[in-house]
Amino acid sequence: MATRRPTRRTLATVLAATTASLLLSACGDQTAAGQGSAGAGAGAGAGAAKSDAPLFAKLPADIRAAGVIKVGTDATYAPMEFVENGKIVGVDPDVAAALGKHLGVRFEFTSGTFDSLITSLNSGRQDIVMSSMNDTMARQQGLDDKGQKTGNGVDFVDYFVAGTVVYVQKGNPQQIRSIADLCGKKTAVQRGTIFEEAAKNRSKECEASGKPAIAIESFPTDAEAQTRVKAGGAVAGVNDYPVAAYLALKADGGNAFEVVGNQIEAGPFGIAVAKDNPELRDALKAALAACIADGSYQKALDKWGAGTGAVASANVNTGS
Repeated sequence: MATRRPTRRTLATVLAATTASLLLSACGDQTAAGQGSAGAGAGAGAGAAKSDAPLFAKLPADIRAAGVIKVGTDATYAPMEFVENGKIVGVDPDVAAALGKHLGVRFEFTSGTFDSLITSLNSGRQDIVMSSMNDTMARQQGLDDKGQKTGNGVDFVDYFVAGTVVYVQKGNPQQIRSIADLCGKKTAVQRGTIFEEAAKNRSKECEASGKPAIAIESFPTDAEAQTRVKAGGAVAGVNDYPVAAYLALKADGGNAFEVVGNQIEAGPFGIAVAKDNPELRDALKAALAACIADGSYQKALDKWGAGTGAVASANVNTGS
């Protein structure tokens, strides 16, 4: 992970105005029909072959013809992406909507389990993945958590910065102060995520110092991990900072969880694109740069109280 750690203002001002429900279950397999969409680009639509949008010509021909970019996501990460009134909403769909105005196409989001998203991209079911996915060298190279080659890897257009943090039951009954206090304790995470990796790394440090390993419980969805902590089956959960902060504010009216300790291992989230599709990657990069320049990118983040995670420029593969 990159070592950058952005300072963050409180989320309360913006998030208190939202009414999104939390602890959602996964919304279907990646092969299912789209569960939501974002960003009707200017002059775009299904079957569109041309558009007046400034960056339309940069897109691959098949996407120009379709007028749609198919997006794989795991819509259980409020405020980044989640389901509200049957539609996928949040930071990522709103950023996608801003990108769509410059590209002249719409972004159609389909929700599935997080650890299946890159597979859905490489199989061609989706054009991109946009799901609070950390840009890491391992994902760029197609490596699993053991360093074994599992695919061709992906490229990332990096659009956000966040770190990992610990959340616990409201009142913190086990007096957890940071991830360093989780040795020997049950900890809930979502499978295949960077914060699962953070918990595993900390567990190794526990053992190296003569303490018991963290009892990591990995779940297919983040909602299941949250439920485990809420029920007291795990003493803590590990998650991305904006998600954990939103949980603490909104779940059960702010009475279910609290965040403890500081962010660790802050690094970039990226829009994942297949290695063999540099044309789409470069079009997305150009669109992100345009959104940063016209202010629509910052507006999309600020709407959800996530503005301090903003990047200053559009870049590719900055993760480590």
